[in-house]
Amino acid sequence: MARIAGVDLPKNKRMDIALTYLYGIGRKNAQDVLEKAEVPHGTNSDALTEDQVAKIREVLETTYRVEGDLRRDVAMNIKRLMDMSCYRGLRHRKGLPVRGQRTHTNSRTRKGPKKAGVARAKKA
Repeated sequence: MARIAGVDLPKNKRMDIALTYLYGIGRKNAQDVLEKAEVPHGTNSDALTEDQVAKIREVLETTYRVEGDLRRDVAMNIKRLMDMSCYRGLRHRKGLPVRGQRTHTNSRTRKGPKKAGVARAKKA
């Protein structure tokens, strides 16, 4: 099992799929990495040689920002917006949708489960 950028690649998967387990690498970037490293797309992650793993690692380190570095950059961008107190920063701070979605009926993912409304007493 290959370990790249601190992540164990899954066993018995094609490399163009296995590389997508890295944060910041999608299907297209995975294919580009394999082309630059001169590794066939259909190669299984189990069948990689140490030389191929080293080439993939080198391409990722020189060309792409993945895993911890990318997560840190994203977190710093969000923190910068919140420190600036711009509209997007305030939405992040309040835990509401940032990109203009409606919140009257939707956005349960950001807002969490519904809160109970006004409690009504039962008529006897």
